[in-house]
Amino acid sequence: MDQYDVAIIGSGPGGYVAAIRCAQLGMKTAIIEKYSTLGGTCLNVGCIPSKAMLDSSHHYEDAINHFEEHGIEIPGEIKVNLEKMIGRKQGVVDQTTKGIQFLMDKNKITVFEGLGSFKDATHVNIKKNDGKTEEIEAKNIIIATGSKPSTLPFIKIDKERIITSTEALELKEVPKHMIVIGGGVIGLELGQVYKRLGADVTVVEFMDRIIPGMDAALSKELTKVMKKQKVKFALSHKVKSVERKGDTIIVKADDKKGQEVVFEGDYCLVAVGRRPYTDGLNVDAAGVKLDDRGKVIVNEHLKTNVDNIYAIGDVIKGAMLAHKAEEEGTLVAEQLAGQKPHIDYNLIPGVVYTWPEVAAVGKTEEELKEAGVDYKVGQFPMRALGRARASMDTDGFVKILADKKTDEVLGVHMIGARCADLITEAVTAMEFRASAEDISRMSHAHPTYAEAVKEAALAATGDRALHI
Repeated sequence: MDQYDVAIIGSGPGGYVAAIRCAQLGMKTAIIEKYSTLGGTCLNVGCIPSKAMLDSSHHYEDAINHFEEHGIEIPGEIKVNLEKMIGRKQGVVDQTTKGIQFLMDKNKITVFEGLGSFKDATHVNIKKNDGKTEEIEAKNIIIATGSKPSTLPFIKIDKERIITSTEALELKEVPKHMIVIGGGVIGLELGQVYKRLGADVTVVEFMDRIIPGMDAALSKELTKVMKKQKVKFALSHKVKSVERKGDTIIVKADDKKGQEVVFEGDYCLVAVGRRPYTDGLNVDAAGVKLDDRGKVIVNEHLKTNVDNIYAIGDVIKGAMLAHKAEEEGTLVAEQLAGQKPHIDYNLIPGVVYTWPEVAAVGKTEEELKEAGVDYKVGQFPMRALGRARASMDTDGFVKILADKKTDEVLGVHMIGARCADLITEAVTAMEFRASAEDISRMSHAHPTYAEAVKEAALAATGDRALHI
């Protein structure tokens, strides 16, 4: 029987990063993956392919709506070749997953393909696709099995017309009318992809606003922008049934007054969140405890109730984000090597990759109010930037929340072009406990979108924004 210092079950961003860090620190490491490619949901059917589709559809939208204004004239009709677009997306996925395999080889990590399940706290059975089973032994085991799309109890996902994000990345045609159940990150991103490609899109959301976990100002601005893009919203609607009749999908929901509203389309994307994935893991055999939502229970060191077993990423508490999982994988590896790493969960940024992009880190204004914190606000609109006008990306703003007494930055919330990248400036500043004045006194290159961060910081220090 093969013996390892560490065995990791799951090869998503948390799992493969944990494996690399363990190997770097001198541990004999194995990683177990049930699918034929590494990278988990993120690389195969999540973050990476959805961004490929977002970028391709953005190019198409620009060609139709903006090229002429830029002085670019294309004779003839501009058409979408969805098959080719999805083929390019798959090429990006293939290249990325092969890159992970290269990193496993480079770091001398043993990869097992098959379904990993606990035999006991130190032994893992690996059921391979040919039906054979292999057993390995490990001093420490990291559960990194990720998550799967959730649904509602009364919805039957047929993977043809009633679909999850996985199927939405492989459609053979552009829907005529896509009904999206859920106004969170996944629903909005994929809804925008197909809206750009020509579909009518209606987002049905239970809460009274989209992206409800983010600052309300971001929700309001994104709603306004997406309405301009002709996306329809049915907020405060409780879906109660989804039925397929041939190629027609009928969604029934009650609005906030309790009155029934009926939506008809040819596709329904169910994007109501994700659930931890522990199917087939057989955690009981190892004595590992789950909570009532199926998540693995861990302490502040990400250790389960079993001393040598850890869990990271979507399968435990907290935001289901690839970069959170990566930080947790690194933390566990370094703890096993006797180091003292730390994660500040308040400084894990969140991003929505619509266009404009939405990004945030730290506390929302609603959270500060609820906590009774005395704070001040600095906000600056993207439309006031020369760079934004040059690129015709004038929607959005940067909003900085700072402590009223100390000026320490408590939260940064932004919507606009390249905000997914801009948010890192805020994370860096907050990691070093920067004040709004600290940011305002840093030189920002001109012309850039990042100037909006400086201007918002100037506004937060006392109405000192220069360009508005």
